[in-house]
Amino acid sequence: MHCNRRAFLTATLAVPLLALAWPLPALAARPQEATFEKMVLAVHGAEGPHRLDVEVARTSAQRQRGLMGRESLPANHGMLFMYPREQSGRNGFWMFQTLIPLDIAFINSEGTIVAIKTMQPCGSSSPSDCRSYTPDVPYVAALEVNAGYFAKRGIRMGDCVALPGEGRAGCSR
Repeated sequence: MHCNRRAFLTATLAVPLLALAWPLPALAARPQEATFEKMVLAVHGAEGPHRLDVEVARTSAQRQRGLMGRESLPANHGMLFMYPREQSGRNGFWMFQTLIPLDIAFINSEGTIVAIKTMQPCGSSSPSDCRSYTPDVPYVAALEVNAGYFAKRGIRMGDCVALPGEGRAGCSR
């Protein structure tokens, strides 16, 4: 009877400890990275078309994640943020937990770049301390690239981006 009591007590203590330890690896795992559709995009400027390999953020979760936490962005790569309807010019982007400086082009429904901003990383641990970069004009998409990309290629407001799924085969240039 003494052995049965010891086995019973051991099992009574071990089972709850195992149950507590079992989910810990799942909880400790990094949150799954958002997966993005990839495509080639052309920005048409005075100096000709410029090809970019972009990741497309279409869902709210993808747009919220964006380029957060990335330590680099390859040359000629970017992220295209697509919205199902026109956004107010007061709706902007911030750089919370974004580690690299970026340029952003805000694009209207015709594919025209209506504003360009250069955004610096925000080192604050509080999102409310991070600056918001607004275009002050309505837009349906935004294109983020490495800081300096647009200036180096002469891309400016009024230039055209052929947006995917917008029924535009290309820009008039």
